[in-house]
Amino acid sequence: MDSKKKIDPEIRALYENAHQRVKQKKRLMTHLVFFIAGSVIFIVLNVVIGYQSEFKPLGMNWFVTAILIWLFFFLVHVINVFVVNNLMGKEWEEKQMNKLVEKQLERLRELQKKVDKKHPIDTGSTEIQKNNDL
Repeated sequence: MDSKKKIDPEIRALYENAHQRVKQKKRLMTHLVFFIAGSVIFIVLNVVIGYQSEFKPLGMNWFVTAILIWLFFFLVHVINVFVVNNLMGKEWEEKQMNKLVEKQLERLRELQKKVDKKHPIDTGSTEIQKNNDL
């Protein structure tokens, strides 16, 4: 079998889309692992070791504030991967591209009409002129 065999463009696009989704989900899982590990480290630092135990922004221990902020960013990441990507995935992107291309083509048609109106091409009169020159 030929190893340089051409891949169907549709299958290639599906493969690339699937590859991107797998990478997104892998990054999200990595973020989750770091979030859990970081949260445990923050708790150990504050509760067990007593690091900055007097520092209480927003009336809470600093580690709680740090974990809540990190949780917010993790939730944004989750929403981006599972909600936004589903709403604005490959199909949405293709529809938007088609709309924009159609809009540009319509503008070009309108410009062509204006050009044709200002500078009409009169093929009949040029043939008459040629016949008169003979």
